[in-house]
Amino acid sequence: WTTMIAAYGQNGDGREALEIFRQMGLEGVKPDKTAFLSVLNACSHAGLLDEGWHHFVSMIQDHGFPPMVGHYACMVDLLGRAGKLDLAGDLINSIPVQPDAVIW
Repeated sequence: WTTMIAAYGQNGDGREALEIFRQMGLEGVKPDKTAFLSVLNACSHAGLLDEGWHHFVSMIQDHGFPPMVGHYACMVDLLGRAGKLDLAGDLINSIPVQPDAVIW
C-alpha cells in the first residue's frame, strides 16, 4: 500500500495517492508512520494543502503517532509551496526537536 501511495505521489498524482490511502483503510489496514509520510509527501507535491493538513492532524489525534522530523519536513514543504511561509515558520518553531537542514 505504502509503495503505491509513494509512487503516485512522486509522479504528481496526489489525488490517486489519497484514494489508495482511503482504500487501505477500507480494507482494514492501519497506516503506519511511513504510510503517513508517503501521504504527506504526495499532498505536498500535488499542492493539496487542506488534505495534507487533515492527514497530519489525523496521524497525531486519530492514530496516536507523534510526528517525526520527516513528517514536519513534508508539512513545511507543503506550506511553503502553498505560499504559507508564516505558517511554515510557525510550524518549524513548534517542532519539539531541533530542526535540521532538511526542514530549513
